[in-house]
Amino acid sequence: MVSNFHLPPTGYGPGSQPEDDDLQYMSLPQDMRTFSPRIPEVDDTDALAPAMALMTQVAKAADRVALGGAPEQFDLFGLDPANRRLVAETMGEGEVAMKIRGLPSLHAQESVFAGIWMLHGAGRDVIEVASAPQDARTRAFEPFRPGNADAPGAGVVNAPPLLVELRDKSASFPQTRELHVVNLSLLPHTEADLAWLDARLGVGSTDILSRGYGNCRVTATATPHVWRVQFYNSMDQLILDTFEVTEMPEVALAAAEDLMDSAERLREVLEAIA
Repeated sequence: MVSNFHLPPTGYGPGSQPEDDDLQYMSLPQDMRTFSPRIPEVDDTDALAPAMALMTQVAKAADRVALGGAPEQFDLFGLDPANRRLVAETMGEGEVAMKIRGLPSLHAQESVFAGIWMLHGAGRDVIEVASAPQDARTRAFEPFRPGNADAPGAGVVNAPPLLVELRDKSASFPQTRELHVVNLSLLPHTEADLAWLDARLGVGSTDILSRGYGNCRVTATATPHVWRVQFYNSMDQLILDTFEVTEMPEVALAAAEDLMDSAERLREVLEAIA
């Protein structure tokens, strides 16, 4: 016979204690975006042959870019409405969206296939296969709001040395290509510090939103190679706030492995349609 000494003590465990209505626990994140292919329903594959041929070429381009090839674009203007609908339905919307200000203003939406982008704007309706759209890179630091050298400094405490550090790394980046991160979440600063830094660095032309497990918002400054990168949890609370000196933050880029995987997945979808 087992004595009470070996039995678990009573009065412990779930349900054993009275509930306190005033005690509220933060809810845990529930959702995470994952790839789920959608196979469009096609009745007449012959009529949609142009779209099928174009997307076959896109898959081949993804293989080439994954192996180090240059970004490739495919113009959609030559497709009729039915073929365009098939392309749009097949591509869907992925995690990353970009807004590129200026002339022409562009909107770039990553498809469900990482590294395959849909670009829309005045005179532009293309698919681009790249780690990130070239316009988002080349036009990123064109000043949308130039830096203000006369920004008021009332309440500024720790921002001036950070500005010196960022400008120094910005100037040396073309030679070193070295990623440099200033983690504001770990540094003492005031709201006036942040406002002053924003004013002095200015605002560039590329805004990026990456939606995954929470959100990441990336904004180019008007200072070359300097980006503001902010991570939010699924309840939209800021959990990491940084400046990155780099060509483009990694969170916005599709890796070579992503492009190879996208090529394979796209081919599988096209085979299912056919």
